[in-house]
Amino acid sequence: MKKGCFITFEGADGCGKTTQLELTAKYLKEKGFEVLTTREPGAPGLGCELRKILLHYDGYVSPKCESFMFLADRAQHIDTIVLPAIERGAVVLCDRHTDSTVAYQGYGKGVDLEQIHYLNNLATGGHKPDLTFVFDIDTEIAQKRVGSEKDRMEAEGIEFHKRVRSGYLAIAQKEPERVKVINANPPIDTVFSSLKQSLDEFLNGRY
Repeated sequence: MKKGCFITFEGADGCGKTTQLELTAKYLKEKGFEVLTTREPGAPGLGCELRKILLHYDGYVSPKCESFMFLADRAQHIDTIVLPAIERGAVVLCDRHTDSTVAYQGYGKGVDLEQIHYLNNLATGGHKPDLTFVFDIDTEIAQKRVGSEKDRMEAEGIEFHKRVRSGYLAIAQKEPERVKVINANPPIDTVFSSLKQSLDEFLNGRY
């Protein structure tokens, strides 16, 4: 049985990561891998209920409260969905994970980074992604892609989203072996070609 692994897709709202995740799932299935696609927040069950609150609640949510809600979703998600799939040999592709909390609540909203790292570790039981793709895009272009129908996080101001982008790049600089930055400004096919190059290198080294 092939070893399972955990691959996460990260980036600012409007970067195209969800599309790239779907293309990656198709590519891996064609190679014979069992693939599970999932997301944070919003995995089936409790995660869906937390997602509704996190993205669509119309009242004020403090940055710390927001962080804890994402972490609660993450703990449930890791224990009930991600780890069981990895243990049976699946490749798990996840739309957002721990790096989103670091970038959005840490760099974006000023929650203490050391606290976030500690709590992320607690929520995941110390399990980290084997590979992470960060889709880097000009903030103004990303905001245009999102359009006028925005959820609570997407509706944050342009300066917030610039801080988030800087946060992702800082994460990648600190963990270059795990985190691969993909230029998300070009067309979808060009972006996926860049992703495949990094993905194939990872797969060749692991399988």
